[in-house]
Parts: sequence; structure tokens; C-alpha cells
Amino acid sequence: QCAGRIPEAGAVLDLLEKCPEHQKKGGFPVVVFEGLDATGKTTVTQSVKDTLNGVLLRSPPACISQWRTVFDDEPAPIKRAFYAAGNYILASEIAKASTQAPVIIDRYWHSTAAYTIATEINGEVQDLPPVHDEVYQWPEDLLKPDLVLLLTVDPEERVRRLQHRGLEKTKEEAELEANCLFRRRVEESYRRMVNPACQEVDASPSKEEVLKTVLQLIKKHCAL
Repeated sequence: QCAGRIPEAGAVLDLLEKCPEHQKKGGFPVVVFEGLDATGKTTVTQSVKDTLNGVLLRSPPACISQWRTVFDDEPAPIKRAFYAAGNYILASEIAKASTQAPVIIDRYWHSTAAYTIATEINGEVQDLPPVHDEVYQWPEDLLKPDLVLLLTVDPEERVRRLQHRGLEKTKEEAELEANCLFRRRVEESYRRMVNPACQEVDASPSKEEVLKTVLQLIKKHCAL
């Protein structure tokens, strides 16, 4: 409906239409890294990609990420539709890449779902939809990863890392910082995701330690 007003929406829909339905994963493992900003996703995903000679993909995918700022300023339903569409476009990239090498992904469906749930529901963690609610289910028609790792650090350490980075904050990051309830809702939503569930990894130790833990989990859960 908004394609007439937002030219970029038409371009996103065109890309989405070109994606085959029900993408099939190739023979190589697909590992997703989730987590709030400054939990070390960029560093870990790059290190894992290098160690496994893999392919690194991100959500939203490169072909639409330049329009992210356009959609971030739109009302929530349009913004979320952009990120949801991005996951399906990303799925076709994953399907292709996983026939040739392990695929490492910096955020995928769980991020879209966790942030949507946390934005739609106000209040405390207990106000979230109940644990077995369908909002925590993976979409049936979206390519599934073999493993989803949720990187967590305690709030003080995360804020310290953000300040150290000195980067301009995203809207969501500013919201996370200003509103610890929102942050708790996001993290709890991640924890409630099922099929596949997130495996939590403490990302507070050194980069080397975190990488070691992550590689052990990949070895345990994926056929490498």
C-alpha cells in the first residue's frame, strides 16, 4: 500500500517477488548470531567466518540495507514489513551460499520478531505474550538455520562498549539505553523463541574465549 508514496518499497517488493518460495538450505551449516548492539556480533561473526572459511551475510541484506534509514522513519507496521521482507530476501542468499560454504549470519528472523514484540508490548517482562505463544515460532515458509547463538553481556558492560565505540546511536539503541524495560523485553523475547531456539553465549570474556566457546557449539550442533 505504501509503494506509491515510498519508491524504495516498490524496489523491495520487486526483489521479494524474484525470490523462489520455500528456500532449501545447501549442505553446509548455517549459523545465526543474535544479540543487542555492542554484544560483539560484528567481531565474532567476522572471526567465525575467517576460521571456517565461510560466507558472512547480514540482515537486512546488502541489496536493501541502503534503504534502512528510509524505513526506520516510517510507522512501525511499514518499518517491520521492511525487515520481515529482508529476511525472505536474505533466505534466498543463504540458500545459494550454503551450497558452497558455511554461512554465518549477523541477525535474522529472531531480531525482527524480538524487537517487534518488545515494541508492541509495553510494561514489564511478565506483560509479554505467554511462553508458548505463536509469536515466538519460526515462520513455516522461511529457511531455517542450523544454529542460533544469542550473545549477551551485562547491561553495564554493554553501555561501556557502546561509549568506547563512540558511534552514532540507532533509534533502537537509544531506546534500549533510555528504557531498561524495553531492553529486558527484547532479551526475554529472544529467549522465548522456539524451533529453532537461541543458545545463549556469555560474550563478556575476551574475544578469544568467546570465539572458542562459539566454535565448540558450532562443532557440537552442526555437521562440519
